[in-house]
Amino acid sequence: MNDFAEPSQLGQLLIVATPIGNLGDITQRAIEALSSSDYLAVEDSRHSRKLLSFLGLNTPMLSLHEHNERQRADQIINDCLAGKTVALISDAGTPLISDPGYFLVREALKKGVRVSPIPGACAAIAALSCSGIASNSFIFEGFLPARKNQREAQLKLLSRETRTLIFYESTHRIQEFVESLIQEFGPTREITLGKELTKSFEAVWHGEVQDLISWFKDKPERCKGEFVIVVEGSKQTEEASTLMDDESLMKRLLKDLSVKQASLLAADLTGKRKKHFYQMGLSLEHAAE
Repeated sequence: MNDFAEPSQLGQLLIVATPIGNLGDITQRAIEALSSSDYLAVEDSRHSRKLLSFLGLNTPMLSLHEHNERQRADQIINDCLAGKTVALISDAGTPLISDPGYFLVREALKKGVRVSPIPGACAAIAALSCSGIASNSFIFEGFLPARKNQREAQLKLLSRETRTLIFYESTHRIQEFVESLIQEFGPTREITLGKELTKSFEAVWHGEVQDLISWFKDKPERCKGEFVIVVEGSKQTEEASTLMDDESLMKRLLKDLSVKQASLLAADLTGKRKKHFYQMGLSLEHAAE
């Protein structure tokens, strides 16, 4: 069943990509969209004001972020249906890619709002393009959970994925992320790390993941910035690349979590029923006694 209505011929919602660092990367179509829209739905008005100032624009702004997106969506959709054009932008790059906007876009489509992309910069694709790692097939994972046990459980599920993987990570967790990657993917997996792409202190590092630890230790300031990590896929055969079975997943999670916590996380990671994992966890604990 199609949940989406026929697009209205009145207003529209524009999904506008903006630079990820170098403001010179703004496209002509993006400038036109930002200048002609009735207003902009922005992730952080303080950040977006810098871009508008650079472009010499003063288009009105309305904040839309992860904490208020559901509340703002109705207002934006109603304005579009009334004939207004609204441009959605994030702090950097393409909206919805590890940024707010999914709920708004889906609801707008359901209500018959015309949604149109204004393509441009995307950190994940920029890093992939200069990685030297296979780009014909890849998956984007964005930011993994901050907690070590949850992060490593998700990496374990991905460790035998044969497609190239792309992750985002922050200054505060980049070294922990690399350590978890070594733990679950092994020390010799090829990776490319993009740091502060398109900005003044851009750096692109290629090599085996085990060598990245020493690269950070040589100059601790290298840990500062925003990171994209491109990881080569597993080279195991298709038969051997079957993802970890449910029992192995629960055994790993039960090392750090209670049965209840482990079953909740396993259900979230696999999409299977919590009850299935809870009963399995009880059985595993009983067998271990």
